[in-house]
Amino acid sequence: MSEEDSLHDSLLDSLRDSLKDISQDVSQSQIPLAVIIGMPAAGKTRVGKELAHILNVPFIDTDDLIEQKINMPISQYFKAFGEESFRDIEAQIVRDAIFPDSNLVKDSDSSKACDFSEPQTLSQSAPIVALGGGAPMRKETQGVLRKYTKLGGRVVYLQVNASDAIERVSWNSNRPMLSGEDGAKRWMDLFDKRDPVFCKVANLHARVYGLTPKPAARKVKDMIMQRIVHVDGKGIEDYDVHIGAGAMSLLPQMLGKKPVRVALIHTQPVQRHSDKARSILRAAGYDVFDILIPDAEAGKTVKVADFVWSRLANAGFTRSDAIVGLGGGAATDLAGFVASTWMRGIRYVNCPTSLLAMVDASTGGKTGVNTAAGKNLVGSFYTPAGVLADTCAFSTLPNDIFVEGLGEVAKSGFIGDSSILKILEDPQNASKLRSVDGPSILDDADLNDMVCDLIEKSVRVKAYHVSNDLKEQGLREFLNYGHTLGHAIEQIEHFSWRHGNAVAVGMVFAASLAQILGYLSPEDVEYHRSLLKSLGLPISWSGGGSSDDAFNKVLDLMHKDKKARGNTLRFVVLDGIGNPIHLDNPPLEAIRDAFNKIRG
Repeated sequence: MSEEDSLHDSLLDSLRDSLKDISQDVSQSQIPLAVIIGMPAAGKTRVGKELAHILNVPFIDTDDLIEQKINMPISQYFKAFGEESFRDIEAQIVRDAIFPDSNLVKDSDSSKACDFSEPQTLSQSAPIVALGGGAPMRKETQGVLRKYTKLGGRVVYLQVNASDAIERVSWNSNRPMLSGEDGAKRWMDLFDKRDPVFCKVANLHARVYGLTPKPAARKVKDMIMQRIVHVDGKGIEDYDVHIGAGAMSLLPQMLGKKPVRVALIHTQPVQRHSDKARSILRAAGYDVFDILIPDAEAGKTVKVADFVWSRLANAGFTRSDAIVGLGGGAATDLAGFVASTWMRGIRYVNCPTSLLAMVDASTGGKTGVNTAAGKNLVGSFYTPAGVLADTCAFSTLPNDIFVEGLGEVAKSGFIGDSSILKILEDPQNASKLRSVDGPSILDDADLNDMVCDLIEKSVRVKAYHVSNDLKEQGLREFLNYGHTLGHAIEQIEHFSWRHGNAVAVGMVFAASLAQILGYLSPEDVEYHRSLLKSLGLPISWSGGGSSDDAFNKVLDLMHKDKKARGNTLRFVVLDGIGNPIHLDNPPLEAIRDAFNKIRG
């Protein structure tokens, strides 16, 4: 072994020991609150330090860690050992800074049978970590960043004006790759290579053009305070669901640079929010085409889809253009269906504005329209480029529309995540939730946090099922708990019943059916009733005419349900709270008895 190789190996060993010490000062199990990447002279260190100061958390600069241990400037190390040797050291440092506990790296690769909780809680005392400009170009580092984002981590790409960064470079002689007269040209060459990679590995793109470190840090703070659920799986192009105030500002990031034209599909009641989306899109340089559709289920028909297709054709939309669906669940379903069918599929982003749309309709890639024969019988599986659940949309949300969304939230608890049920069953929480009006969510910090928590947990439940069964071959059907009867009620009531309300009644029916057949106890059924009622949701239905007439109508529609197989009725029921199962062709009398138990 040469003297140079020996020195290199000893440096690596020393660096590992040093980083262990630093990691222990933070926490042996904490992953960073955020990781900042960007071009040289983008301001990663200055903004990162300011951000850490605002949040009162530690700050780690991986370049500083390297220089402390090699006891020389990075530029000097480059000259002595070369870039490849430096990148070896850097990759090790980055991995250990992001995953102080090496078991977290292993855990992120292992699949758990059914764990809907957050894989790793991002502590508010966890550090802000800034990486060197070239660090994300290393394959090993890209893998580490992907694992980190899957755990809910925030990788922030700090985007700046090229002219500003190049000017800063010219002041600093300690940048080995950019020194000399051709520094500006080399910076631009590096940008052309690195920008596509940075855009791909980062799940937050912070455009801080012209901002000094303090306002830039405040902008990044608002972004990292949002919750992120990563959705991936077989047959799925990875995407993120962003939850929190201001999430809509990420629209340009979700759409990317390719689209020229963007169709903004929305309803009249959300005009205030569509105005905001339009301003964001136009400021980012997109040509925006407004397409107004009828509200609620009236906007979710083949006729409306045909109207939208005609508008796209007239505007000259191509495969490289995109769609943004903004509104409740019906609007995002319609937008996704149009996106999946226009030229066999174009890019789309969902911006749900109701609680139900945030936790259910906008996430998961099921798109569709209703027909005279039934709800959602025509549709496709087509995943969005991203979902932006901006809780500022609650500012105009009526109480009854918020409450119906709690039906889908409760469903997520019943089929798997008991922590959702614990939140909902608390009398004080239930009282707050059933009394919500839009502005109160934004004005009450505790209520806002609880609602965001419920949204995130519900989305995680859905993401789990979608990731493992995109096209509803079995596992994903569990998300339809309460929906078999619920969809029938909606159809019979000509969609005057809200979806979440119908699902609530459907869950009481399914629980009653499970109890009749020995899967649930009477106490479990009563738990369904009391929990849903405490949230302001209905637990009975008196429509459809006489009980016999109503049952016959419901039975006919349940035979047409998507879960049905031929002439075989197929239900989702619970074999104990939190354990959904498929139930094929139960006795007709059991179905009738369960139905009678929900008659008002």
